[in-house]
Amino acid sequence: MPEIYWDSKLYYKQHHFVSDYGADVVQWLAPKTGEHILDVGCGTGQLAAQIAETGANVTGVDASFEMINSAKSAHPNLDFEVVDATKLPYENAFDAIFSNATFHWIENQDALIKGLYNSLKTGGRLAAEFGGKGNVKSITDAIESAAGQLGLIDQITTNFWFFPSVSTYTTLLEKQGFEVEQAWLFDRPTPLNGENGMYDWISQFAQHAFKKLTTIQAEEVKNLAVQLLKPNYFKNGEWVADYRRLRIKAWKK
Repeated sequence: MPEIYWDSKLYYKQHHFVSDYGADVVQWLAPKTGEHILDVGCGTGQLAAQIAETGANVTGVDASFEMINSAKSAHPNLDFEVVDATKLPYENAFDAIFSNATFHWIENQDALIKGLYNSLKTGGRLAAEFGGKGNVKSITDAIESAAGQLGLIDQITTNFWFFPSVSTYTTLLEKQGFEVEQAWLFDRPTPLNGENGMYDWISQFAQHAFKKLTTIQAEEVKNLAVQLLKPNYFKNGEWVADYRRLRIKAWKK
């Protein structure tokens, strides 16, 4: 996972759509009273709390100390732990695993999927959604174009996300032993909050792209990228990001 600073307050204020859309994945999870469920990449804990309302026992894990602290403050009655998703310490512990908007941040997919499989009881299920093939391509293209125009293309990286196709990810799951029930890749144009929505999105989610730049250089690239995107993605006072999501439901048979 790339090094990234998660500002939990800004995340909740500007990017709460991440959790809002994740509510649909909870329906695929279909939690039941008394089940033990692991939320991988729980963030501020909003969806973990929603799952817990069904009567399930929820454990939320996230690699970010900032996110876990925020989750604990907001939902003190739930169990949250700082855990790297590629180093899940559980064995046959959960009836189900849930994850929203996390897996595309993880480079070592083999370690992730092995940990997910080991964490589930036999007969347990995985319900997850994350960025799929082609996700935010317009944004990464604009960042690269802006960097090129400013003579900084060699110092920019935009390949730190993992946005797989259906076939790529189902193959990874089956290789570990999962049986895939459903896999759905779909477009989901996503409104961004406020006139600075695109700038804020790039600053939060694409910050790793600028790690080799000075602060001034990074600002120049971001501002130019926003201008390049504006004709097609800023309509009627609202920004829209070209999200494509991959939703998975799989079982440990």
